[in-house]
Order: sequence, then structure tokens, then C-alpha cells
Amino acid sequence: MTRALQEGYPDAHCELDFGTALDLTVAVILSAQCTDKRVNEVTPALFARYRTAADYAGANRVELEEMIRPTGFYRNKATSIMGLGSALVEKHGGEVPGTLEELVRLPGIGRKTANVVLGEAFDVPGITVDTHFGRLVRRWGWTEETDPVKVEHAIGELVPRKDWTMLSHWTIFHGRRVCHARKPACGACFLAPDCPSFGDGPTDPAVAEKLVKGEEAPHLLALAEQVRAKKTTKKAKKKDNTVGAAK
Repeated sequence: MTRALQEGYPDAHCELDFGTALDLTVAVILSAQCTDKRVNEVTPALFARYRTAADYAGANRVELEEMIRPTGFYRNKATSIMGLGSALVEKHGGEVPGTLEELVRLPGIGRKTANVVLGEAFDVPGITVDTHFGRLVRRWGWTEETDPVKVEHAIGELVPRKDWTMLSHWTIFHGRRVCHARKPACGACFLAPDCPSFGDGPTDPAVAEKLVKGEEAPHLLALAEQVRAKKTTKKAKKKDNTVGAAK
């Protein structure tokens, strides 16, 4: 399944726009309960206004809240971002640290955010257990855990460490494009033969294809068609063998 995911999403990446480790950390904080698309609409002006940790630490709260208001929960997020800036200035010379232990001690930073920052800004492998990731690995039967930390450790034991960051991207891409929460596109999914939850969504290819999202849709649908063709060929060969044995 991981090989199939890699083939399906060879260009998978963090969909938050950023330039520096600080930009990324702030963007991930803003992404809580908000789409990456909306965050990316807000951050260009934000990053132009606040370029350093000291800028965030000394931000005018009213101004900051207004700039990030479209991302929702803007008061709490402003508190986290200003606290982050202050902590970075006081404890890390204004720089974002590069270890999980140091990151999770910062305001507004949990393991999910820390793993994103480590993987993208420091090239340190990490598994990002967001809503999509947790939902899909349970749907695939890789784990029954629901606690994000337990999910992270369980999947970490199944997949080589070097693949942790990319597995997160592949899985999140698949969750956003094919394996939707309420109505997964089962009949148009290239993972269908190996998925124990096949049938949770429509299995008719004509119906399922309409559910596939994103610019990768043509590529994903082509892979799904290849999978269906292989399955049909296998069934035909099995039938021929059965008939031949009977004769």
C-alpha cells in the first residue's frame, strides 16, 4: 500500500506555503480547524508584516488577531503565536529549535505541529497524525488506536523511519482527494484490492470517479483503472483454470 501511495502521489508535499522554519511553525498553528488553502490566503501579508520571532512577541494583539481572523479561533491562535515569539526570543535566540523535545515545550506546539516542522524545515523524519492520517490508517486496518500519539508510534513500527514524513504526505493527499470521511471514492481507488474497508463508499466506478478531487484526478483514475483491469484479468484466468481442471 505504501508503494501504491508513492506511485499515486509522487509530488506529495506539505500544502502550507512558507519560507522559513518560523513561517512554517506559525502556518501550522493557524491550520488548526482550518484548511491549508485558507491559511495560504492569510500568510503572505502576515509573513511580510512579522518577519522574526521578536516581531510576533511584540505584535499589536488587535492587529494580529485581525490579520488571522479568517482562519478561525483567532484569539487563541494569536495568544499561541505571540507566546511562541516570546519563548523563541527568551530561550532559543529567536530561532525555531530542531528537536521534538524542545518544540513541544513551546506555546501552541503539539507533537503534530512539531513533526511537521521537523520534517519540512529540518529534514528529520516524523509522522504527522492529523485528522486525515488517523482516519485512513484506521480505515486501512493498520491500527485501531485513536490517540494521536499511540497512532504515531503504532505506524512508526510498521514503516521504515526514512519514509515517515513522506508517508504522512501520501496519506494526507489520499484523504483529501480520494478517501473522504463521509463518502470515500472506493470504486475509483487504486488501493481498493488491499483495503479492508472497501465498500464504505460507492463501488461503482462511474459514481466514485465523480468524488475524486484535485489536479491529480486524471492520474489517480488511470491507476484505479489499471487496478480494475488487473483484477478482471486475474478473475478470467482463474475461471479458465477452473474450467480446464473440470474438463
